[in-house]
Amino acid sequence: MKLLPRPISHDVFAPFGELIDIKTATGHAVNDGTSERLHDLCTIDTLEAGGRPGFSVFRAEARQLPLKIDMLERHPLSSQAFIPLGGEAFLVVVAPPGDTVKPSEVQAFALAGGQGINFARGTWHFPLIALAGGDFAVIDRIAEDENCDILQLTDEIWLAAKQDQEND
Repeated sequence: MKLLPRPISHDVFAPFGELIDIKTATGHAVNDGTSERLHDLCTIDTLEAGGRPGFSVFRAEARQLPLKIDMLERHPLSSQAFIPLGGEAFLVVVAPPGDTVKPSEVQAFALAGGQGINFARGTWHFPLIALAGGDFAVIDRIAEDENCDILQLTDEIWLAAKQDQEND
């Protein structure tokens, strides 16, 4: 099965989490008017399960398409946000929460520079797909217990570039 990334919006991504979009966010002046605060862009979900919110940076290598989607991961105890620090575009592959994933439920989204995502607790997703590489701020749960389930996919799913899809 070939999977083609589609444009992302708040509505189409809502079943999987939140779109963080600084281009469309409205803010207010702070620091005597020298800064604009784009406030509360996503909900960091960690406290119910214990632990604390943590801020990390993932230094991602560039990925090439087509890319085999052979596994998905989920964080059952917290959300996980990815925000490109250099404005890089990137892709996400997701499936809804649940104990199993059907190939027809797997979706891919393209994010433009200035956009990030916050995966909802339990949302299945493929690891970070940064086509040009780059640094990404990651906000998620920090605790001693494990918060990552891995699901090996048995169906063959390939994330395709648009031109690959059009040639089939």
